[in-house]
Amino acid sequence: MSIKKDVQDQFGKNAESYVSSLIHKKGKDLAKMIEIANLQGNERAVDIATGGGHTANAFAPFVQKVTAVDLTSEMLTAAEKFIKQNGNLNVDFLQGDAENLPLEKESFEIVTCRIAPHHFPHVDKFVSEVYRILVFGGQFLLDDNVAPERKEFDEFYNTVEKIRDYSHFRAWKKTEWIQMLEQEGFVIEETYRFEKTFMFQEWCDRMRLQESVKAELNEIMAKAADPIKKKFSIQIENGDVKSFKGEAVLLKAIKS
Repeated sequence: MSIKKDVQDQFGKNAESYVSSLIHKKGKDLAKMIEIANLQGNERAVDIATGGGHTANAFAPFVQKVTAVDLTSEMLTAAEKFIKQNGNLNVDFLQGDAENLPLEKESFEIVTCRIAPHHFPHVDKFVSEVYRILVFGGQFLLDDNVAPERKEFDEFYNTVEKIRDYSHFRAWKKTEWIQMLEQEGFVIEETYRFEKTFMFQEWCDRMRLQESVKAELNEIMAKAADPIKKKFSIQIENGDVKSFKGEAVLLKAIKS
């Protein structure tokens, strides 16, 4: 429960910055989600951990109805304002826990979740909940930052993310996601990898970090071993980290 309280605290005070975040607002992964979804126009969709509402907003014109769910009330308020400003009126907003969804069994044709599961402390429960609320043959579009398969890279990425954002739990490996989904009963139909460039200053400012924390992160990255610097394309100028690269995976899974 303390982890979920951290999520509410962190996102509650930074809600508007997530609505305006370009990496959330305009990522190529969001367009790809729409492209690969088999949409007929009559689907009931739910966007879990909707955050700033970008995914719910993107899907709204193409489906009958979207239910946007988030743990944090301030995020839902910000998302509702953003979505309604875009003219999408077929979106409902519901406060709820991704690991214990207040939704009926087999009540949605599409479930989306984008750039959020790394905050979930019991991701297996989340996967089970998605399976429960989907109809047979329903689509689960999962999109999240992932850790590399190599242990030292995995540990580095999750360490810096946790320092930056205390509500970060774990970015999972691609292989871990595939295993969790298939064990639950999903069939993975499509997989896509996206490279993401993080501008260091914006990445820190979105969390309103104190200068001491920024300095700590800068030092960790600047003094990282060469293989880590190469893997994450850490760019440094005059001792200051300017940017680095991570990756995300988009999976289309079908309830079978």
